[in-house]
Amino acid sequence: MRALRLLLAVSLALSAVTAQAHDARPNYIQIVETQPLAFNVSWKAPASLPRASLPQPVLPDDCASEREPLWRQSGAEFLGQQSFRCDQGLGGRTVGIGFPGANPSLSTLYQVRLLTGEEHLRILKPSETEWRVPDAESRFSVAREYTDLGIEHIWIGVDHLLFVACLLFIARTARRLLITITGFTVAHSITLALSTLDLLRIPTPPVEAAIALSVVFMAWEIVKGDVSSLTHRYPVAVSSSFGLLHGFGFAAVLRDIGLPQTELPTALLFFNVGVEIGQLLFVLALVAAYFSLRLVAVGLLRSNNNAVVHWSYLVTPASYLIGSFASYWMIDRVAGFWT
Repeated sequence: MRALRLLLAVSLALSAVTAQAHDARPNYIQIVETQPLAFNVSWKAPASLPRASLPQPVLPDDCASEREPLWRQSGAEFLGQQSFRCDQGLGGRTVGIGFPGANPSLSTLYQVRLLTGEEHLRILKPSETEWRVPDAESRFSVAREYTDLGIEHIWIGVDHLLFVACLLFIARTARRLLITITGFTVAHSITLALSTLDLLRIPTPPVEAAIALSVVFMAWEIVKGDVSSLTHRYPVAVSSSFGLLHGFGFAAVLRDIGLPQTELPTALLFFNVGVEIGQLLFVLALVAAYFSLRLVAVGLLRSNNNAVVHWSYLVTPASYLIGSFASYWMIDRVAGFWT
């Protein structure tokens, strides 16, 4: 039995480390047309990249700039800015990103805002370096782009994923999980829409700290194991309450990216659809991982006919790990209020 617990703990630790290692923000490039044929270009790259490997936007050959790009470091990011004038505009033309060396396996979020009010968005995979800006904004392209964006955001939002994992541990049965996740989805969809449309706004730093605290609370409830508590008896009430909070976190990302003015409802809807797809894939991955570990454990204990692989053997160590990471994030984010 000791071997089983050790196996589960090591597996969960490796999973957590992997999740942290992949919590890398993508490159971000924004091109804004400020006057006819005049464009302000700004971009961000993770501070983990060496200065010699920082990427730069690539514009068509007829786009010229009077000065070199300005670089500065802000927290965990390098920020770049440069102004261009393009003789033929950007509609229907190819833009891209250039790397001095090899691309360090980072995606690139590319955004173009034109003077007409049109807004185009594309996520370039690490293997992609170019993108043709559409001639005109289409509903289908907006739906596809914002769905991809929602999926990518939930997968790099480790705190949101760990909260979803806690919901799975609390719910346990498929029926309770469906009700619990539905409550979380409806709640964060409401605040996501209200905040993104500027109908309700809360400062981002306190929201991020409170999201980490929500994960700490859920992990503590699981470890405590009091089945008579409100969390265990009515998980949908807890998931809905915290879902309102997490919706503000999703909205902060979406506000930074921006919404296309001509297809705003489509972008908002399909960003949320992407988030839900990402959540569903994560839940399925957790369930598959649990049953895989259970099969391994049964094989190790085959010699003991009375051995039972209990759900708590996975849930308890996982909850301690989740609570530890979330506690660190909460303290770090609260400390950031004064920096």
